[in-house]
Amino acid sequence: MFNKFLRENKISAAILTVIRLYLGYSWFTAGFHKITDGFDASGYLGNAVANPVKGPDGNIVYGWYVNFLESFALPNIDVFNFIVPWGETLIGLGLLLGCLTTTAMFFGLVMNFSFFLAGTVSHNPTDIFLGFIILTAGYNAGRIGLDRWVVPFINKTVGKSKAKSAA
Repeated sequence: MFNKFLRENKISAAILTVIRLYLGYSWFTAGFHKITDGFDASGYLGNAVANPVKGPDGNIVYGWYVNFLESFALPNIDVFNFIVPWGETLIGLGLLLGCLTTTAMFFGLVMNFSFFLAGTVSHNPTDIFLGFIILTAGYNAGRIGLDRWVVPFINKTVGKSKAKSAA
């Protein structure tokens, strides 16, 4: 019943728009500042490797993530120095405009979980909670936005290509 409310109700679309704009502004400003002020993730990632998340017993909780940071992210830091600020900016833009909202929110959640796994709590739990609401709502979260026109266009275009390939 709640899921139906989130996915179909017009009042829900208005509430989701407020949540979407809040998250979009947060993502956009975070990314834009990183682009304009310069950004280097090596210190953050190095700290996440040096001080991994530990459980109450003192053991590393996400050893696989520390291994990923150490063996892939840090050696390819230039890629991450590009992806993080531009990813945050584009996620924010997608949410602010309500364009490809569920895609933007999915990648926002991927980034939130990445920060969380690296040991940064900050506002990530709240962002993850609100992000899952947006993701669950699907199209309705972007109904008051560009998704009103973009999603039907994509569905129509993909439907035509599927019909051609089936013939």
